[in-house]
Amino acid sequence: MDDSLQKLIYQAIDQTIPAEDFEQLQNLLEDNEEVRQAYLQAVNLSESLHEIAAAPLQSSPASSATPPLYRWPSVFAFRSLMIAATALFMVGGMAYWLGRQRLPSPSIAQITETGSDASESQIAGHATLRRAVDLQWTDPTSRAKVGDVLANGRFQFDSGVAEIDFFCGATLIVEGPASLDIESDWSVRVNQGRLRATVPPAARGFSVKAAESEVIDLGTEFTMDVSADQARVEVVDGEIMLRGGDRDGQHLHTGEHETLHGSPSSQGIEDMITASDLYQRDQSASTQRFQEWRRSMQSLREDDRLIATFAASELEGRVIRNGSTTDDTRDGLLVGPAEVVDGRFGASSHGINFDRPGSRVRTRIDGEFEAFTFACWVKIDNLDQRYNALFMGDGYENGEPHWQIRDDGRLMFSVMVDDSQSVSFYNERDHRVVKDAGLHRVYITDPIWDISKSGQWFHLVAVYDPASRLVQQYVNGVRVSAEKIKPKYQIDTLRIGPAEIGNWGQPFRETPWFAVRNLDGTIDELTIYNAALEATEIHSLYESGKPLGY
Repeated sequence: MDDSLQKLIYQAIDQTIPAEDFEQLQNLLEDNEEVRQAYLQAVNLSESLHEIAAAPLQSSPASSATPPLYRWPSVFAFRSLMIAATALFMVGGMAYWLGRQRLPSPSIAQITETGSDASESQIAGHATLRRAVDLQWTDPTSRAKVGDVLANGRFQFDSGVAEIDFFCGATLIVEGPASLDIESDWSVRVNQGRLRATVPPAARGFSVKAAESEVIDLGTEFTMDVSADQARVEVVDGEIMLRGGDRDGQHLHTGEHETLHGSPSSQGIEDMITASDLYQRDQSASTQRFQEWRRSMQSLREDDRLIATFAASELEGRVIRNGSTTDDTRDGLLVGPAEVVDGRFGASSHGINFDRPGSRVRTRIDGEFEAFTFACWVKIDNLDQRYNALFMGDGYENGEPHWQIRDDGRLMFSVMVDDSQSVSFYNERDHRVVKDAGLHRVYITDPIWDISKSGQWFHLVAVYDPASRLVQQYVNGVRVSAEKIKPKYQIDTLRIGPAEIGNWGQPFRETPWFAVRNLDGTIDELTIYNAALEATEIHSLYESGKPLGY
């Protein structure tokens, strides 16, 4: 190390470094491991010298003379606190910089309450999209799905009907074309659209802004019709107060209406859709969508590449039929508290919920295969376990798959290559060397799920293709990862055997203890192909199977 760098380090410790040199040193610390080590050694040396200097001196004839050693520590004696502060600042700065290089912009904040070691997640939003019928989005890139939390900002669509629940309890049914600006749990601005607001007592005070006016609810149901030329309001039941504009302070009661902007009109707001109308329309559309999916399933079952297809909507008691064959040996059986619930097409369809540890669907699929494509529709309520099972081979023997989701929202797919080996590897997440049974490679995506997506339906696909030595994973028809299979992890003969959907019970274990990997969520369809499906085929599966509002 050259003298100029040592000078910078000791000037920093001694608090005499000029600002421009300090920045240069900080850059070197961020980029150069050797410099970081030299800096830390210098800090340790300084602290050691300070401790020696602070220790009581033994009496001796020579003690009256000040040894040369103490001249330097005496400087630190006056500046010891500054040394510690500098070290903390520099090391902290490095840690911040290094951390900043790895972390993406968080969509969820981690908040630690004062006086507590536990942190909790927070997400931003003021409302949720409860229903969406025939919505055509103005900007497809900003589309929302049913169940999404809606943050403040523009909510705009060209046609269709949306039902929005604000967190305060107010509900808006909005007919397109519509443009809203969601402002808070208690306030929304309407730029365009027809809406019906239902406001329970708990949400009294909810306001809807239009043009230069504001409608303050006083416990009621009212409708509005807003365009560029005109804004009108009509009270269906109860009372509202107008604020701003020419009618500031005016109250309207049941049956009364007023023009807030544009040419006055004596006409009421007619033919506005009601909550009952929307419910019927939603049910009808969901049923139609369900029937369309069933027709698509008929053609899917004729695909000779299909190994298995399990559709919860076609349960026979506790048996879920494998629709790819008439051979019932590959059927699935609901075990334990696996619960039949509504599927992705609402009450018309079924799903299987696995939120309790004993829940599972057991199956057995014998044979040898050349490739795998796993696809499923899943609704995740939470990722409670470290690993959350989608489909797991029992014994995880050679050629058998494991498909699951980690608690940080990352998809994981793997196939056992050699179960006779014991391997050790450095786990970057836990920062430690981990021993694992069997040679295999886990292919992991970036996070695809967080708590803001709880309750949404996802179409997940994993493609394992030994011929092209490629593993790909998809979410909602879009590829999210692609990774080459290294020669070390190549295996050409694939198997499944005894396996489980939604859990991994390891029935051949030698102790009563088992890893808890049940999925806190619902699966309503799972298909397995003896082939590596193309991206266009996967997108087609998503389009033909997606529920209403996607």
